[in-house]
Amino acid sequence: MRDPADLERAVREAVDRLEVAYEWLLCDPDFADSAAFCERYGYPLENTGNTIIVASRRGPKQYAACVVQASSQLDVNHTVRRLMGVRRLSFASAEETATLTGMALGGVTPFHLPDNLPLYVDAPVVALDYVILGAGSRSAKVKVSPAVFDEIPNARVVPGLSLAPKP
Repeated sequence: MRDPADLERAVREAVDRLEVAYEWLLCDPDFADSAAFCERYGYPLENTGNTIIVASRRGPKQYAACVVQASSQLDVNHTVRRLMGVRRLSFASAEETATLTGMALGGVTPFHLPDNLPLYVDAPVVALDYVILGAGSRSAKVKVSPAVFDEIPNARVVPGLSLAPKP
């Protein structure tokens, strides 16, 4: 895993290159997970996006990143599996995620991913007024307009990427 300060610097540079307005939110690393972050800092869970890395389980290893609202559940078994064209799919382990992205769970961001990694964004995310995303480490978040996904070359908005919101 990369040094958190280096990752945050790289993420800031990546977002700056997109030329979009954003707010950098510092947070206690113990409260980096979405539900804890929202409760601690007073943001709605619906406006927080989780960037989740998924991995194929058979054949040549394939990965993808998916962004869904923290109040929803990623549809790994149907939509993502179909998008990736694989038969078996699961969430990447913390170790796989760190190896692929250099980031720890709770800090994974869509702004500093490998160029060849597909990025799928759930359609409801882009309908929000703003979304809070990881910033590369567990000690910060990025608050930005979802229009930012129009500026990320490998981002693809996908209807039905998530299941119904969690109760």
